[in-house]
Amino acid sequence: MLKEFKEFAIKGNMIDMAVGIVIGAAFSSIIGSLVADVIMPLVGMLLGGIDFSNWFILLGDAGGTTYATIDAAKEAGIATLNIGLFINAIINFLIVAFALFMVVKGINSMKRKEEAKPAAPKAPPAQEVLLSEIRDLLKK
Repeated sequence: MLKEFKEFAIKGNMIDMAVGIVIGAAFSSIIGSLVADVIMPLVGMLLGGIDFSNWFILLGDAGGTTYATIDAAKEAGIATLNIGLFINAIINFLIVAFALFMVVKGINSMKRKEEAKPAAPKAPPAQEVLLSEIRDLLKK
């Protein structure tokens, strides 16, 4: 059983998958930061100073109190509909999906180029080789 596990774990595909998952997680956190820290503040500024990270709707009775942040509303025990965080998640997804699309498109393009390469000519049948040798010997 240990031998089978070792063969499974050392297979190239398993290692490639593990590397892909680690790189994907790192890429996802970079994109998350790009969206939350760069893109959304710029979009918020263009839309009149909206802070998307704190764009929410109160779902409970606040008793006339207004809350500046999601954390303040949650601390008061009021449910919130977090619209800005949802928009951030959608933009994260779109950027990651587009990046993966470009990677897959590049891989498919390389595969097509490799498939389009002309195959090496097939060796002639053994009979044809023998007949060619006989012909060459007769010429001499």
